[in-house]
Amino acid sequence: MIARAVGTAGALAVALGAGMTPAMAAGKTSNEPAATGFSPDQPDRHTPWAPENDEAPLHHKPVHPEALTSGRTDTSGLQLNMPAPTGPHSVGMVGLHLVDKSRTDPYVPGSTPRELMVSLWYPATATSGHYQAPWMPSISGAHFLASRGLSPQQVTLPRTAGHVLAPVNTKLGKLPVLLYSTGLHSDRAMGTALAQDLASRGYLVVTVDHTHDANEVQFPGNRLEVNTMPADAHSSDTLKVRAADIRFVINQLNTISKGGNPDPGHPTLPTGLAQSVDMSRIGMFGWSLGGGAVDTSMQLDSRIKAGADLDGQFFGTAPSKDLDRPFMLFSSGTHNRNNDGSWRTLWSHLKGYRVDIQLHGAAHLSFSDNEWMVPQEAGLLGLSQAQLQQQFGTIDPDRAVAVQRAYLAAFFDQELRHQHSTLLDGPNTSYPEISFVR
Repeated sequence: MIARAVGTAGALAVALGAGMTPAMAAGKTSNEPAATGFSPDQPDRHTPWAPENDEAPLHHKPVHPEALTSGRTDTSGLQLNMPAPTGPHSVGMVGLHLVDKSRTDPYVPGSTPRELMVSLWYPATATSGHYQAPWMPSISGAHFLASRGLSPQQVTLPRTAGHVLAPVNTKLGKLPVLLYSTGLHSDRAMGTALAQDLASRGYLVVTVDHTHDANEVQFPGNRLEVNTMPADAHSSDTLKVRAADIRFVINQLNTISKGGNPDPGHPTLPTGLAQSVDMSRIGMFGWSLGGGAVDTSMQLDSRIKAGADLDGQFFGTAPSKDLDRPFMLFSSGTHNRNNDGSWRTLWSHLKGYRVDIQLHGAAHLSFSDNEWMVPQEAGLLGLSQAQLQQQFGTIDPDRAVAVQRAYLAAFFDQELRHQHSTLLDGPNTSYPEISFVR
């Protein structure tokens, strides 16, 4: 029922810093490029936006199998709630299992084909009778909670706005496509607040789990796959794997657009999906290491027409290559190209439209669903208000999410829909938290 969960629990426990230096946790070695914000001879340099902080400060704990199978017997636990979408459309959702037979999984021994789980979020109609998808499936959700020292008896993960298998709103015509890549050892669920909002604004958003990099991925048949990435994995190599994942997912979207079903189980797809995929308007955004993956993916696949990086460093040679497509750098209050050499390098190689904005009062984790989730769990996690501010900044969680949603939509509306937004012209009195790095 649960594969590899026991043998990799130790790796899970140390994946984000327990007993490791920041450089080790990020897979840094002496031949990594020095312009990434880390120096090989300064492994303890404080770099709050570095990949090993993608799940900080909640160091993951060993997870025992029984923690995943105990049934819910108590309904008095904390019910988490997530921000509702702000767009005019209802949201549909479907999860797909994808198998890339052309690649072997680099993070497991043998010749296992690369497998991914993705979620498709889209504007929907006739949502009545279609249940709202959970933020994370039950077994992976239990594993996620257990890694934080919590249980489903203590915390109930929220329902999303995504109505499973609701028909696509075909009145909107073909939908621009956005792909999402999440942080190191993080889950695709960490981008849900942004993904479902963009779907409510008329986008088809595909959130991708990078299997065996992510801490937990639930596959059909209640199979759980966890983080098996080697501790000495190079960040640049990790980004290449992610970029290959993204290109593969785009290929599967092309199959869907032609009426096919790329899931080997051939589950039912939402009515109207095939005719709604616009393969000519594809964008990508990502948080932290997933933000770094955007540039690498765009270099690999020219079908990605616009990209946005949410507070993520770049690694490898990709930022040193010219890119002639639109790109947004969107950083927290303590991070920009003035103190991140990888951002300066990329900026000088961006030959298309480019914009660099900073969300003051926000921290690295503010660009993930941790922003709205962890403050709700603070009592159970033993986090004080001062600790929350240290980890998430001083901005109100709901405000942080709202500002990100507004500027992401403005960027992709401009680049994929050709709808100019004055938000991108410069400072706006409605969003005083945003400054433009010139």
